[in-house]
Amino acid sequence: MARPNRKPRGRPLDGWLIVDKPSGIGSTDVVNKLKRAFQAQKVGHGGTLDPLATGVLPIAFGAATKMVPYVMDGTKTYRFTLRLGELRDTDDAEGKVIETSDVRPTDDQLRAALPAFIGDIMQVPPIFSAIKINGERAYDLAREGQIPEMAARPARVDRFELESRPDADTAIFTVQSGKGVYMRSLARDIARAVGAVGHIATLRRMRVGPFLEEAAIPLDKLVGMEDTPPPSPDLLLPVTTALADIPALALTEAEAARLSHGQTLSMVEFMGRIPGDASPDGGLVRAMAGERLKGLVRLESGRVRPERWLSPGDNTLVAVQALPDGETD
Repeated sequence: MARPNRKPRGRPLDGWLIVDKPSGIGSTDVVNKLKRAFQAQKVGHGGTLDPLATGVLPIAFGAATKMVPYVMDGTKTYRFTLRLGELRDTDDAEGKVIETSDVRPTDDQLRAALPAFIGDIMQVPPIFSAIKINGERAYDLAREGQIPEMAARPARVDRFELESRPDADTAIFTVQSGKGVYMRSLARDIARAVGAVGHIATLRRMRVGPFLEEAAIPLDKLVGMEDTPPPSPDLLLPVTTALADIPALALTEAEAARLSHGQTLSMVEFMGRIPGDASPDGGLVRAMAGERLKGLVRLESGRVRPERWLSPGDNTLVAVQALPDGETD
């Protein structure tokens, strides 16, 4: 006998909450704490932070969870402390020491090594990572004593700078990167590049897409004791805030209407309007009519293709099935 549909538990909240995650707790644990605190139906996060790491963790409520892929594709900024002299199995301070070195590079040596890690690079992820190998997480294999073979993966690093050098054992770096770049790998590899070994001692994320450190609320201000009233839903930012740093394309109402019905349009029609920071080879842009967000479109093969469109009723983005080129509905 079929069970009747169960009503979701919790409040139907929609929006973003920017949390300043403390050290010592995982991203999923933060989500669970906030789901309970807000008594919310559906909650997720926009980009994992290791338990060691602190800083910006975007939390998505309800309809905002559909925006998570766009947030994770956004620009991220980090600051990390490289501790020289010890290589650890986790590539951070929580692991076991597996190699030591007395080499201590100069500031100039570190700066000279940085250009090799900027731009489109190949990066070997840490063995303690969530990457799946033959269906199993790498960190599960590593914890069982099996050292997984980690293949190098493409990564994009836009900025990598030596910020300060408190002492011979310590170097502090700032990094701006795209999706899927492991700071632990950067720390490990920059130490190797100068003939030393090292690991991350501290890591802080300062930006995820449009979400900045200045707007982040400390977790302990949101999650109190058991008898503390739920935090106010007024703290949530609008669902579409996640798209604020995606390049904008100006549309006429007529163009917006055609795209909303699944039509693809030639990029020739938008000459002079294509934003300079949008890639014509698969780049995502915000479709704007005046100051109003209409949806998301992708620039591909000389066409402007609708991907998601704003539903006026509930202010959420819904997928659009693009028609074959040249067809109308």
